[in-house]
Amino acid sequence: MAQHHHGRINMVAPAGQPLPPRAEDLVLPADQVERLMGSHRDSVSPWRIFKIMSEFVEGYEFIRHFKRAATIFGSARSGLSDKVYKDAEQLGYNLAKEGFAVITGGGPGVMEAANQGASRAGGESVGLNIQLPFEQRMNQFVNESTSFHYFFTRKVMLAAASQVYVFFPGGFGTFDELFEMLTLIQTKKISPIIIVLVNKEFWSPLLAWINETVYEKNNAISKEDTTLFELVDSADEATALINKLIKEKAVDRVQREADTMENNPEGIVMPKPASSLASPHTKQPQPDQVQWGN
Repeated sequence: MAQHHHGRINMVAPAGQPLPPRAEDLVLPADQVERLMGSHRDSVSPWRIFKIMSEFVEGYEFIRHFKRAATIFGSARSGLSDKVYKDAEQLGYNLAKEGFAVITGGGPGVMEAANQGASRAGGESVGLNIQLPFEQRMNQFVNESTSFHYFFTRKVMLAAASQVYVFFPGGFGTFDELFEMLTLIQTKKISPIIIVLVNKEFWSPLLAWINETVYEKNNAISKEDTTLFELVDSADEATALINKLIKEKAVDRVQREADTMENNPEGIVMPKPASSLASPHTKQPQPDQVQWGN
């Protein structure tokens, strides 16, 4: 029997009979929940969708209170030169002293070095960790942290948390984050932000390939795309560059997601391939002459 009281419904059991269990008292294993919700092995689990949604909500709630932040990427391995780790630690220290929360993936290697520097400076040393069955662990120098089950939710949080993004030498994961950020800026999905690459010996061959092969030889990107990042060789150079940008008010809390559909209802206009617009006898434009839009 149900009784209404001030807008609430209270269940009252008949004499001698127990009340039915409340929904919040029912705890079922995930596989039973999925079966009850009609999921199948060959379909996306509703339970998984809710888990993904919760990671996004909890992730944004976690990062939103950092007023000024810098995210530092780099290898989780220990095979790089000592200079790389020393630079990462020094930059973490310098940025924390400038009032930045230093955010990393929370793991070992370059991430641990950057967190160690921020912790030594008495600053906010943040780790956004990934739950893995092996290898990844939260380093001891993190003083604020959260963890993610899915790589892509963690990746969104790492890309949405800061105004400055610093990339030290690393592997596929570091490259993935770098090109994700460059693509988001190129396509105006986020506001322009500062991307700093540290260590010229490591990054110069990649940048030469981007400039000579991707841009000059194949026109796969525009001239402006080659200026979306800054290359420095040490923590001191990176600190000087970031301080310069602070003074120029280029580093501030900004709206991270650009409303591209409002600014350009037709979306982003990509460059038209020169080869498809002209006959074989037509003189092709040089890379810096490629026009955007119509």
